[in-house]
Amino acid sequence: MKLPPLNTLRVFDAAARHQAFGKAAEELHVTHGAVSRQIRLLEEALGMTLFERRNRAVFLTDAGRQLFDVTRALFEQLSAGLAKLRQPAADAPLVLSCEPTIAMMWLIPRLPDFQREYPAVQVHLYAAGGPVDFAAQGVDVALRRNDFEWDTALHAERVCEEWTGPVRRPGLSGEDPASEVRRPGLSGGDPTTGDWHGAPALGSATRPQAWKDWSRASGLKLPRVAGPTYEHFYLSLQAAAAGLGVAIGSALMACDAVRDRRLEAPCGFVRDGSAYVLLSPRPCAEDARAGAFLEWLRREAAASLRAVAAGA
Repeated sequence: MKLPPLNTLRVFDAAARHQAFGKAAEELHVTHGAVSRQIRLLEEALGMTLFERRNRAVFLTDAGRQLFDVTRALFEQLSAGLAKLRQPAADAPLVLSCEPTIAMMWLIPRLPDFQREYPAVQVHLYAAGGPVDFAAQGVDVALRRNDFEWDTALHAERVCEEWTGPVRRPGLSGEDPASEVRRPGLSGGDPTTGDWHGAPALGSATRPQAWKDWSRASGLKLPRVAGPTYEHFYLSLQAAAAGLGVAIGSALMACDAVRDRRLEAPCGFVRDGSAYVLLSPRPCAEDARAGAFLEWLRREAAASLRAVAAGA
């Protein structure tokens, strides 16, 4: 017997599950009329009635119920087979797309710890920001700040909140950095540094509202002197570390520099309302590599923020 087209069976399966042509049309993103035509063509090809039409409603006939038992098993098996086919090999590298600044200033120094904990999972890192085409770029997961809209079909796992605050080179105020002992923490800090001792406010083209967002969140005044705007966030942080002015830094990105006394955060850090997320085309729980990386990422982020809070 010649089999009906697969798409016709797919339309029938959706209509049988919903017991409604309209809901099947919504699921398949087609019109009600298109569903009705496909069902009619299938009934003609099989020479039997699959649905009874009564009072603008449809009901499966005995033949329809028998066919639905077949299509339901067929599509469940097909879905399971495709999911297994897409499952990456256990030894395949995890391809990670990560925003450049957090990759350079926070993630890369910690990746050796991940490799020691999960030696079977190799991470291939690509520096990129904003939207990501997972299929075209061959990416498994992407670490991003949630400051843009992504495809609703993607899965987003929250990693941690973003905390920001002004950072500068120790001693920029003219004091001897060796004599200063600061415990900036994640909030509070020293609000008396509002004049910044004339140091210019360094801007970033990738976060143009960073200073205003911080001032609004902290309730503290902006520096009186406007400094240059750098193309990337990490360039403004490097400029601050070089003593060229004061920049807005992320607590995650600045935590190592603050610990090593290459930067100080005189006003501490405050939540800016955004967060870091791990995006993926399918749930991380379905990929052991991605699941392990997400768990480790959350632990490391929490540890870094605790260290900043403790003034370490």
